[in-house]
Amino acid sequence: MAQIAKMHVQAEVKSSAEKFYDIYRNKLHLMPKISPREFKEGKVIQGDWRSVGSVRVWSYVASGNVETVKETIEAVDDESKTITVSIVEGDVKKYYKSFKSTINVLPSASGQGSLVKWTLEFEKRNENIPDPTMYTDFLVNWSKSVDSYLLNA
Repeated sequence: MAQIAKMHVQAEVKSSAEKFYDIYRNKLHLMPKISPREFKEGKVIQGDWRSVGSVRVWSYVASGNVETVKETIEAVDDESKTITVSIVEGDVKKYYKSFKSTINVLPSASGQGSLVKWTLEFEKRNENIPDPTMYTDFLVNWSKSVDSYLLNA
């Protein structure tokens, strides 16, 4: 029987934690403009872009493949700068029974920039399915794209 597993990945960015988190919290609709290599299209099909329970559909590029996903916002904690989304449909669900991603943005210990921590929680459909490293790579690249956008804005 498959079990829920976790993977962690992080990216150091030069943007402040406040500015970086603000993009993910309040400006996610701008992703195709901010991060065009990673995102082709995004739309809300229930709720809005930022409230718990809202549902969004994305078209994105992971490991050179265009995929689609439907996700719902599961939790938001502005104080700790943490957002959790759960994948409910899409290409990811071909391989994983359940799949959640959590972003947590922290000020850097050095006082310059911030640390973007991603946690993936997933349950593989079978034991032959690989760990979702293509998605951790995607999240790091996405974080760097957002940082670049913020530094050049």
